[in-house]
Amino acid sequence: MMNVRLLDIDDAEQYRALRLKGLKTDPGAFGSTYELESTLQIENFEGRLKYSDEQFVVGGFDEDRLICVASFIRRSGPKSNHKGNLQAMYCEEEYRGKGIARDVVTYLIDKAREIQGVDQLSLAVVTENIRAKAFYEAFGFEIYGTEPRAMFNDGKYYDEHKMILQFSSCNP
Repeated sequence: MMNVRLLDIDDAEQYRALRLKGLKTDPGAFGSTYELESTLQIENFEGRLKYSDEQFVVGGFDEDRLICVASFIRRSGPKSNHKGNLQAMYCEEEYRGKGIARDVVTYLIDKAREIQGVDQLSLAVVTENIRAKAFYEAFGFEIYGTEPRAMFNDGKYYDEHKMILQFSSCNP
């Protein structure tokens, strides 16, 4: 049975393993690297899993096995804390197209909407990842710009589409 929930520090080992798997199998999709994160202590991953209005991680499970994750990070500062980022999205390959990633992102968006003052989500997706771009567009994300050479990995530059989902209009 598939289920979706917020992750907490009890999920740190599974979260670390899935994060490292994603960094290894899909290195062009992330700003970080396997080499960097594989050296981090478990406490680093536990810190990412402490829920607050500033950050949280949503996980999708098949029974008790973590198979999909997405992170929310709120921008800091008085002029930008109305914005959040959806990042570090990863779903194990054999579960792609089965609906669990959709459920994880839906949960993340719903949770972000509940946070006082947050009225938009942003993300970046590698322009070559047509499937991911279409996935995010299905939620209403729109491209507002493209950053050339946003990442460099294995001797290759990657451009990124910057996408946004606005929850509401500006209400001062």
